[in-house]
Amino acid sequence: MCCHWNLEMPFLGGYRGFYARNTITLTPKVVNDIHKRGGTIIGTSRGGHDTSKIVDSIQDRGINQVYTIGGDGTQKGAAVIYEEIRRRGLKVAVAGIPKTIDNDIPVIDRSFGFDTAVEEAQRAINAARVEAESIENGVGLVKLMARFSGFLHMYTTLASRDVDCCLIPESPFYLEGKGGLFEYIEKRLEEKGHMVIVMADGVGRDLLLESLQSMNLKDASGNKLLQDVGLWLSQRIKDHFALRKMVLNLKYIDLTYMIRAIPSNASDNIYCTLLAQNAVHGAMAGYTGFTVGPVNGRHAYIPFYRITEKTNKIVITGRKWARVLASTNQPSFVTPKDVTEVMKEEDPQTPLLEGDNCNDDNCH
Repeated sequence: MCCHWNLEMPFLGGYRGFYARNTITLTPKVVNDIHKRGGTIIGTSRGGHDTSKIVDSIQDRGINQVYTIGGDGTQKGAAVIYEEIRRRGLKVAVAGIPKTIDNDIPVIDRSFGFDTAVEEAQRAINAARVEAESIENGVGLVKLMARFSGFLHMYTTLASRDVDCCLIPESPFYLEGKGGLFEYIEKRLEEKGHMVIVMADGVGRDLLLESLQSMNLKDASGNKLLQDVGLWLSQRIKDHFALRKMVLNLKYIDLTYMIRAIPSNASDNIYCTLLAQNAVHGAMAGYTGFTVGPVNGRHAYIPFYRITEKTNKIVITGRKWARVLASTNQPSFVTPKDVTEVMKEEDPQTPLLEGDNCNDDNCH
């Protein structure tokens, strides 16, 4: 989702709104209680990012401040808009506000919407646990949104303590053989009689048959269209236990879009207010080409290039993921070769400011 203000008039429908030129007038009365509602009153869209046409619209309308609200894709879009504005020498401030339940925007401590999503996911996990406990060899499989970052699943697992296995995009896993998921499920059911699995909708892509991966299909933003790995995994688990002639009762809960539709909680309401105020203060002070957000607990203005240079991901060799493994007792599924590959991919983190030094996973 993104919005772009000309005084009190945002474009509707994300970046596509620049082409349609549909706007609504925002007054104190209109926005008085929007923080108590889910969704968005200005709409959202995928794709629609023709930078030249967008800046043409900004220039034609005499807009001098552009605010974007959204995740990593929205912030990347804002960054290229800013570069085109700078190339044309226009006096337009561009500011980004990080809003995504995936928490995959780097540098900042967290994005708006993340706390609310973690809190709401607890309800689904509790339902999965109740269902699993109520029947012989019950398995509650809960799928949460996230293509490439597993922060929502990791924090939900740590907060719940009812989860027996957490599957995230950053950590590979395998199904069969010693140390695999099937063996772990059997062991857990033998010990407890039930279990809860939390998974991201971006996990297990390498395990799907190539013909089912929709390799050539993409959405409007250019992202690969992924098959429903939750349905696929639930069927594989059922098939495995059927072959072994073991009783299994699996309940699959897909919470992918339900979390996005709820109103924000108190913590996110306060946080969103701070982000909005800081974005406006930065633009009015003459800054441009920045995203606002807290860094190590202090709100800062972060250049777009630092926000867009990479995606925030869980370090599977770090302490937070180790806490998840300790909480769930699940196998890591990671081989020494996987660890070596992860270490190669992880570039040394460049401190935001000269002299910064932080080794904890909390610092990005």
